[in-house]
Amino acid sequence: MPLYPQMAEWTKAVEQKVIAWRHDIHQHPELGNQEKRTAALVAAHLKSLGYEVREGVAVTGVVATLKGGKPGPVVALRADMDALPVKEQVDLPFASKARTTWDGKEVDVMHACGHNGHVAILMGVAEVLAGMKEQLPGTIKLMFQPAEEKLPSAEIGVARRMLAEGAFNSPKPDVVFGLHLVSFLNTGEIGYKPGPITASSDTFKVSVKGRQTHGSQPWLGVDPIVIGSQIVLGFQTIASRQVNVTKEPSVLSVGTFQAGTRYNIIPDNAEMSGTLRTYDDEMRKFYIKRMGETAEHIAQSGGGEAHVHFEADGYAPTINDAKLTAQMTPSLERVPGGKAMVIPKGTGGEDFSFFAQQAPGLFVMIGATPVGKDASKAEPNHSPRFFVDESSLLLGVRTLSQLSVDYMAMAQK
Repeated sequence: MPLYPQMAEWTKAVEQKVIAWRHDIHQHPELGNQEKRTAALVAAHLKSLGYEVREGVAVTGVVATLKGGKPGPVVALRADMDALPVKEQVDLPFASKARTTWDGKEVDVMHACGHNGHVAILMGVAEVLAGMKEQLPGTIKLMFQPAEEKLPSAEIGVARRMLAEGAFNSPKPDVVFGLHLVSFLNTGEIGYKPGPITASSDTFKVSVKGRQTHGSQPWLGVDPIVIGSQIVLGFQTIASRQVNVTKEPSVLSVGTFQAGTRYNIIPDNAEMSGTLRTYDDEMRKFYIKRMGETAEHIAQSGGGEAHVHFEADGYAPTINDAKLTAQMTPSLERVPGGKAMVIPKGTGGEDFSFFAQQAPGLFVMIGATPVGKDASKAEPNHSPRFFVDESSLLLGVRTLSQLSVDYMAMAQK
């Protein structure tokens, strides 16, 4: 508590800088593993504050460490830096007009998920905590992460690569905190919950092999479209009849189905793809096993073959450590200008999950829809019309600063 007045002074003093950083990054968005300008901005700021800075982690990531004036725990804070291949439709003076190459195609680029705000918030937190360095009873580790939105061709990168390249080494964090700006909450609201807060995110592909024939003589071939259709329905019986729906919910959706070139020709092959979302790792493994068996057996019954492939870049569910969440709930409740509330789990994916597997983690949602507007009707994250109320940025700075200082103080008792 003796640090609170100083923390309040520093957070308020940095607000306009945070807004300016967010404008700058928003106007110059960069896709995954291309965040060179953003990373350089971050690194220069952290070096000016006296942080020990390591650049080029997992291609463009930045890891920085600040040792406080007193001994204590190591607190890690994470922000993701990448934008999305989306054309902005928000009328802002700093709207993005950027274009780049992504997966071999020319695309528009926009910070449609709020990561520019995350970077600006953590840059602000870095300055707040640096200003209190001599009074801090512990060490701060900051992680500015590239490519949270995944990479083309299912390339494994992001949080897993940062960890593989030593982001949690020397020193190893005792806890890790993170946040996400969201439009489904209003400014001032801080959403949290113990246990799963975001789902796993897995991409799968299904290849069905049949035998081509004329559409008027299906008995002379093997129809992969019929087999594929039965596989889609078969997958839904896993969700509705084979997993324990009282334990955790799950979502299995087929999003693409491609086959054939002409109305009267049964093709050789059919291809499908989709997404699997779960909150329990054992359930996730069960789905993967049963989907492979279901597709294979249905195809065999129709005289064809089928194979299910899960991409290696899937995300685990983000699980807030129950003990840590209970411990830090009073801190969330005392964030100035904030209203902490328990929220339902979401079906979106987050690779903060991998950091939370290595140390007790707490991931919270920061409302970004202006007060007075119906957040349930706001444009969602990833929309070309996604809008962030800039008042939410100061709340983000206050939230991560409060969590960091309070955790260090509690560890001293």
